[in-house]
Amino acid sequence: MFNINLATIISRIIILVIAFTIHEFAHAWTANSFGDSTPRINGRLTLNPLAHLDPLGSIMLLFVGFGWAKPVPVNPHTLRQRSPSAMMWVALAGPLSNFLLAILAAFPFQMNWLTLNDLYASFAAPGSAILPTPAGFLFDFITINLVLGLFNLIPLPPLDGDKIAEFIMPEKWNRSLDRIRPYGSVILVALFMVGPYLGLDFLGWIIRKPLGFLINLLIG
Repeated sequence: MFNINLATIISRIIILVIAFTIHEFAHAWTANSFGDSTPRINGRLTLNPLAHLDPLGSIMLLFVGFGWAKPVPVNPHTLRQRSPSAMMWVALAGPLSNFLLAILAAFPFQMNWLTLNDLYASFAAPGSAILPTPAGFLFDFITINLVLGLFNLIPLPPLDGDKIAEFIMPEKWNRSLDRIRPYGSVILVALFMVGPYLGLDFLGWIIRKPLGFLINLLIG
């Protein structure tokens, strides 16, 4: 799925611009809708990709198949003054935007304008191909958006799932999470980079199985 050739790089550049930009804009727009002007003041209430893309995260997406963008700054105090659930909705807006993009990209498959045979043919395309096939591009677009959405729902900081969990979990559970929140980034690295060397497939448990289910649901 993540063979690197010129067609794959071109495909991911387009996906990078669309998926990350809309993900971060969704955070900014939702925060602004709840009365927090912080994203607007910081120039993040825009669909200009240059305002959202992180250089290292962009390179990681191109060559590894996964990356990140610049986090949108928000003022939790302002948001909670507006609504107790505001911070949760701001956090949820990003992953929801990725799921929506995946659903829209699956439309040609749902309408049978593209078929699984087209997709299989794209997998068999020569490694020297310059441009991605429509089926191959949409499959990559769907897959990366679903991975971004699922990954960001993991309830560990700095991911969006942490703020979602903070709102929906009982208070005593949140107190337990407070103890590990300072180490969220370290835990994520351990789960997804160290785990495989120890024979622990956290990626499969958390992302790969729901990812496979959603891809089958969207394109059959």
